[in-house]
Amino acid sequence: MSLKKRLRDNHNEVDAGPLNDVLFILLMFFLLVSTLANPNVVKVSNPKGKSDTKVSQNIVVTVTKDQKVFIGTQQIDMMYIDSLLKKEVENNKKYIDTPTVVLNIDTAAFYGQAFKIMEAAKRAKAKLAANIKQ
Repeated sequence: MSLKKRLRDNHNEVDAGPLNDVLFILLMFFLLVSTLANPNVVKVSNPKGKSDTKVSQNIVVTVTKDQKVFIGTQQIDMMYIDSLLKKEVENNKKYIDTPTVVLNIDTAAFYGQAFKIMEAAKRAKAKLAANIKQ
């Protein structure tokens, strides 16, 4: 007679294969049903706006390698930079609170001119962004 208990191979495991199959089928079912479902939505007609001509929000000042200064596409004399820049800033203040002066400068341009334009933009109470081109 054997006094030792027999060890049984009790494996209490659940086979996950069928569980995966059922979950995959449920997932496919809900995906198909959700594409076929037509939710009840309220149709609203949005008001149509008039097409406005948009004003450029930036004032572009360009200094070429020949020391020529442009506001937009108009060539100006450096003596009048303060008054012309202030006028442009005031015109753009109708549309935005703080206009931005974009300064495009060639690397061969004098830094003194760039500094004068930056000071004029500061006096006109505009933001300033500088772009140096080669």
